[in-house]
Amino acid sequence: MAHEEETATTENRLHGPFHDTARQHEADRLGMLVFLASEVMLFGGLLGGALAIRLLHPVDYGRAAAQLHLWLGGLNTAILLTSSLLVALAVEAVRSGQARLAAWQLRGAMLLGIAFLAVKGLEYTLEYRDGLVPGLAGAHLESLVHALFMNLYFAATGLHALHVIGGLALLGFAAASRLAQADRNAVVVGNIALYWHLVDVVWIFLYPTLYLARPS
Repeated sequence: MAHEEETATTENRLHGPFHDTARQHEADRLGMLVFLASEVMLFGGLLGGALAIRLLHPVDYGRAAAQLHLWLGGLNTAILLTSSLLVALAVEAVRSGQARLAAWQLRGAMLLGIAFLAVKGLEYTLEYRDGLVPGLAGAHLESLVHALFMNLYFAATGLHALHVIGGLALLGFAAASRLAQADRNAVVVGNIALYWHLVDVVWIFLYPTLYLARPS
């Protein structure tokens, strides 16, 4: 009886033109991978711009990077890595039928994502106080390269923060959806985990490109 109910529930989740769940799951995953590839190209352009500035003006780029708050960037790196671990554990929990554990792990990842944004907000506040925001009154940037660096920094980290907010919404949906948590294939939770891992990986590239380029 339980198997029949499970089968019926599975069939109800099918949507056209698919006739079996395996093919539908493959299509869902492929769609997510294509979306993530477009996101990689978006951030790849920003990282490419940063590397070009660094190659052309290594000394000025290093001086500009030294103005950032390294310890706050490092703290946010640790926060995102931990949240990504929790999301990966949540996927395994869903696959093993531990829906309640998965929900708590997803909520934990959300809290860490909120903590990341709070730290980023503090960092932006300090940079405003230090006069590092181009175009605002009181800004005192040392050179044109410094201004270019800070513009690129705010564009890249601001765009990344928007992706964190989007990821929080997805994690919230997964944490609230009993249907997603009960799916042993972890289709929804797995795809959301892929998105969150992308957010994590992008930061892993932004951190050394922007923060660690300072002179030793």
